[in-house]
Amino acid sequence: MVYGYFVRRCGDRGTAEDLTSETFLAAMDAARRPSPPPISVPWLIGVARHKLADHYRRRHDRFTVPVAELPEPADPADHWDAELDRIVAESVLARLPDQHRTVLALRYLDDCTVGECAELIGRTVHATEALLVRARRAFRAQYPTPEGGTS
Repeated sequence: MVYGYFVRRCGDRGTAEDLTSETFLAAMDAARRPSPPPISVPWLIGVARHKLADHYRRRHDRFTVPVAELPEPADPADHWDAELDRIVAESVLARLPDQHRTVLALRYLDDCTVGECAELIGRTVHATEALLVRARRAFRAQYPTPEGGTS
């Protein structure tokens, strides 16, 4: 499952194999801790997502060329609202049950199709669609309304 996750995102079998190894080494390190986290498929996919992000960060850094500082735009866009929305969304996501958080992250953060999500979490497509409906409903219920409450 982890290897398939990487193959679809990397396109390179060697890289997918390396990232799979890194993921399972991280799981082994976590399991050896005095108070290990509950290691589950959603937890393992979360570790895999981090390993993939690290891989792309490393790859991106290799190909960047230092350039002179860019001048400030005349009218810089205010990104505070988008950043605040992201922080609130991450906070809401963190409060959801593991299976809801996992399926929402796979579907909307990783851009997996429902079929790919189903394969990664070991459910049928129909069961995954139902889980997504429940997860979106739970997310909306926890997301604060403009008046400050939850919906």
